[in-house]
Amino acid sequence: MGLVIIGFLLVLAAFMLFGFVTRKPVLVTVASGATVTDVANTLKKYDLVDSAASFKLAVRAQGGKIQVGQYEIPRGASAWRIAKMLVNGDVATTKILIPEGLTIKQIKILLTNDSSLSGDVDCVVGNLAPVCKIQDGDIFPDTYKVARGTSRLAVLDLARRKMESVKQKMATRSLPRPLKNWNDVVTLASIVQRETPHTAEMPIVASVYLNRLRTDMRLQADPTVVYVLTDGLGDMQGEPLLTGHLKIDSPYNTYKYKGLPPGPIANVGSAALKAVLKPADTNYLFFVADGNGGHRFSNSYEEHLKNHADWREIKKLKK
Repeated sequence: MGLVIIGFLLVLAAFMLFGFVTRKPVLVTVASGATVTDVANTLKKYDLVDSAASFKLAVRAQGGKIQVGQYEIPRGASAWRIAKMLVNGDVATTKILIPEGLTIKQIKILLTNDSSLSGDVDCVVGNLAPVCKIQDGDIFPDTYKVARGTSRLAVLDLARRKMESVKQKMATRSLPRPLKNWNDVVTLASIVQRETPHTAEMPIVASVYLNRLRTDMRLQADPTVVYVLTDGLGDMQGEPLLTGHLKIDSPYNTYKYKGLPPGPIANVGSAALKAVLKPADTNYLFFVADGNGGHRFSNSYEEHLKNHADWREIKKLKK
């Protein structure tokens, strides 16, 4: 008898698990121009309502109009509940993560590969909207919750407007010498962002570059050269940065030209911006990787050479 009960429970559990798996919500798109009858027939086709007529009656009782968008319709939901979702515009949402440190080109690739969005990432010729003129530094990396089917340009514009909001809050702060304007802040922050992923290190890295600017030294930042070599992509895609690359002629090459490059080389988050606006108080002029994901900082070139030699030895051990 016990074995019979156990067997029954196993079958019941399997049935419940199978039922749970197969009762995933159904994504239904209400296109522009679709009538209530069109939607009712679609819902009936997918067995989401018992009858098209009952759904149409529920819509009529709640105002008679449904809103365009993509909806996640739960299986087993009543016609009244489904009608309420569509009348209220309770559309399905998705989260879009734009990581810190990406270039505009990388962000556009990321959005293009996201199937929950729609449309192109580039504007048609003649469109003068602000989003059509975005450059590196204009986007604020963050997680954005949007309706499924939102256009990719709309997501870009949302991130652009978020950066405008951040700028309004931060641009009023006093700037560390010798930075003169917001473009200088974002440009240096983009270099800091690409040099280290560690928030705690950013104010120190910022101090190194500010100290170099104050003493009329070249910044000699590898990410600026990568930006030039990759035509603004910012990713060597596995290829090494060689000594010969440092000679490329571009105002973005901080090995060749003194001062900041003309503009940002990536899109930056709050931590990098805050690091530039409030850098660490140091005399450091050099830094090199420490082999553990961070950096070793130094005041003198002699000490820097020693740290660099240590880094070369660490790289040999890791091979």
